[in-house]
Amino acid sequence: MARSDEPAVLIVEDEPDLADLYAAWLEEECIVRTAYNGSQALDAIDRHVDVVLLDRRMPGLSGDTVLDTIRERDLDCRVAMVTAVEPDFDIVEMGFDDYLVKPVSKSDLTDTLDQLLLRSAYDEQLQEFFALASKKAVLDKQKTEAELRASEEYARLEDRLAVLRSDIDDTMARLSERDAHGRACRDISR
Repeated sequence: MARSDEPAVLIVEDEPDLADLYAAWLEEECIVRTAYNGSQALDAIDRHVDVVLLDRRMPGLSGDTVLDTIRERDLDCRVAMVTAVEPDFDIVEMGFDDYLVKPVSKSDLTDTLDQLLLRSAYDEQLQEFFALASKKAVLDKQKTEAELRASEEYARLEDRLAVLRSDIDDTMARLSERDAHGRACRDISR
């Protein structure tokens, strides 16, 4: 999730009016950076950016190239393509997290942002959980039951694992709820 209290979002859009509109929609929810072409995007992105909203078709460096470079740099951010390009089978191999076809509404954009931030939180929770579970497994194997019961560090480890397990369950429920809501809306619109 965010490295600070507010998530940071980079909007990459070659139509300045549209980029500024997206920024206005999101500025109350997050720290917004704006880039009007691919080169500016690569200059603006760093480890503090949580989500990139990336236009696919831009003069100069395309969104596809920017996406490839973001992934090559191994930046820990989510990327949503926000583009007029209708998706085709080439998207299967692309390293983005979501795909929105223009025109997009404010609710489409904010819902996508919320979903991507929630996925990031889930990933971080899982990573911490598995790291701590591995430590617990090593201690369980190497220490006696009496040593484990006597250790304050081990008790804190068990407590943190319990909290993480609950947080992961809550986050997963929220992800499932949003996914179910999205499917229901799509089914209704058909």
